[in-house]
Amino acid sequence: MGIIAWVVLGGIAGWLAAAVTGRKQGCLVTILVGIVGAVIGGLVFSFIGGTGITGFNLWSLLVAFVGAIILLAIIGAAQRR
Repeated sequence: MGIIAWVVLGGIAGWLAAAVTGRKQGCLVTILVGIVGAVIGGLVFSFIGGTGITGFNLWSLLVAFVGAIILLAIIGAAQRR
């Protein structure tokens, strides 16, 4: 997957995760949350026996979305302390 695909996938996944969790953040942060979420989601799905990011498709968007939700939950918990 090319860098443009990572940015687009990260942007969509980060935007969806921010919308679900109710967090307001900038465009760059949203993209970074989605990209880091894709890595986290890939690790989590691989750990439980599934497949991670497989390309620019709906499955990869789901994996990145789940990872972004996990990342935002961790950030939220750290900010509350």
